[in-house]
Amino acid sequence: MAPNDPKNGGGSGFFASLASSISSLGSAMTKSVNGLVGYEGLEVINPEGSTEDAAEEANRGRWKQEDRDGYWKMMQKYIGSDVTSMVTLPVIIFEPMTMLQKMAELMEYSHLLDMADQTEDPYMRMVYASSWAISVYFAFQRTWKPFNPILGETYEMANYNGVNFISEQVSHHPPMSAGHAENEHFTYDCTSKLKTKFLGNSIDVYPVGRTRVTLKRDGVVLDLVPPLTKVHNLIFGRTWVDSPGEMIMTNLTTGDKVVLYFQPCGWFGSGRYEVDGYVYNASEEPKILMTGKWNESMSYQQCDGEGEPLPGTELKEVWKLADAPKDDKYQYTHFAHKINSFDTAPKKLLPSDSRLRPDRYALEMGDMSKSGNEKSSMEERQRAEKRTREEKGQSFTPKWFDITEEVTPTPWGDLEVYQFNGKYLEHREAADKSEDNTDPKSITFNPWQFQDMST
Repeated sequence: MAPNDPKNGGGSGFFASLASSISSLGSAMTKSVNGLVGYEGLEVINPEGSTEDAAEEANRGRWKQEDRDGYWKMMQKYIGSDVTSMVTLPVIIFEPMTMLQKMAELMEYSHLLDMADQTEDPYMRMVYASSWAISVYFAFQRTWKPFNPILGETYEMANYNGVNFISEQVSHHPPMSAGHAENEHFTYDCTSKLKTKFLGNSIDVYPVGRTRVTLKRDGVVLDLVPPLTKVHNLIFGRTWVDSPGEMIMTNLTTGDKVVLYFQPCGWFGSGRYEVDGYVYNASEEPKILMTGKWNESMSYQQCDGEGEPLPGTELKEVWKLADAPKDDKYQYTHFAHKINSFDTAPKKLLPSDSRLRPDRYALEMGDMSKSGNEKSSMEERQRAEKRTREEKGQSFTPKWFDITEEVTPTPWGDLEVYQFNGKYLEHREAADKSEDNTDPKSITFNPWQFQDMST
């Protein structure tokens, strides 16, 4: 590791003075709402202010007073717990999208992976690939919760910029999803098992998972370990998201890697969104510095062995956020709207597809009451299906992904790895040849239709 690693503030490197100034400010200022009976110890964080306006910030947010009180009474017993799937939450905090669809948002800037596959420069390969990994964080800052997928639920995206994508909910307890995407330049494979820690007015989200990208030209395999995400002001104040810490992408084939540090939000928003770091060779010598903001753009510049910019070089932009809709209710990008639409759906859409969920669609249409009722109905159906399996001594088997014997360690716990089994490619080839032109909007959501059972 270079002595001027941006996270330690040491040395005389390019980011040393920046890291020093940010560390002197500390993290975003918090204030307890101890003045309110029944809410002792909860912290409010104003990312744009200091301790002086935290009390004022506490009275902002999307919750009505009566809803906020009811939510707190329900949730306070879970402080310190993983609430990923153990709590039934009101649809008022949801967006009309599922976690399976949210996985697909990584494909918006997939052209960066195409460029990583095409370049001859091994270090620029890491610049392109890591910028692709950063590009999704603008979407991840949305403050609405996606729906938890039903066991066996899927999401398909067909030929978006040459990319085909499939994801499936492979486990309910613990909730786990698997995804696969592919085009002529790369394959993407992910197993995700989110883990959370509820802290009262905030929640930590730990990305327990394994993300692998294989670049087809040279067979290079890239491994990604992202930072955790913190969601602040769940009950009091305006909800906002931060992802402080390291993102590490490693070339498992050559040993090269990228270490990028997501700065924590400081006083009056100082450091918020900022990302700094380096591309290292297999000997951990810095080769290229990277800097930018995960909600705007990323740039790079060649550097020397001390991490200083090389004379005669300049910062060059490698990724820039696409224009987003203004005043969008759910802070959606144009790509997020495409994910929800049937324009990106393949022919003969699977009846288990997230687009078809009646609760998701009702929320998209603005009918919150119907969405809540549909959500409750599906959750009860899922419990009934589980009871039936248990009575028959059966277990659920995913359709498009297989469990492997591999258990991989992550910074937040071990992960059982699922792999794409290829059956979807056979299904899709047959579907594309079919003369069935059924309007996908007319298909009834049924994640149980293709469920395999084993004893």
